[in-house]
Amino acid sequence: MNIGEAAARSGLPAKTIRYYEDIGLVRPARDGNGYRAFVEKDIHKLAFLARARSLGFTVEECRVLLALYEDDDRASADVKSIATEHLDRIDRKISELEGMRATLSHLVERCHGDGKPDCPILADLAGEEVTS
Repeated sequence: MNIGEAAARSGLPAKTIRYYEDIGLVRPARDGNGYRAFVEKDIHKLAFLARARSLGFTVEECRVLLALYEDDDRASADVKSIATEHLDRIDRKISELEGMRATLSHLVERCHGDGKPDCPILADLAGEEVTS
């Protein structure tokens, strides 16, 4: 099947599929005319990559996960280690976002939102002491 069909079946844009091919994550065969010829195995890999990326795994983590998936002698501990490290990063990011939310929420509460120029949000962004 061609790249358009592969894109439709995998849920990935053709541009992403070309990128994954460029970096060696997928290697579709080529027809005599040079066009990509995707097979079911390629579609499965692309769907795997789409799901892994939707969970926030990096391209390099996807490369390792895909290699582990294709390795019948893999240890599930290796997969779990990658997923655990990623989960730890997600937890740290959530913590950072919660801190950002708390700070911004506090500033929004302190801003009167009226016609006057005083604004604790802008003062904070400018590094000024917020007094209101």
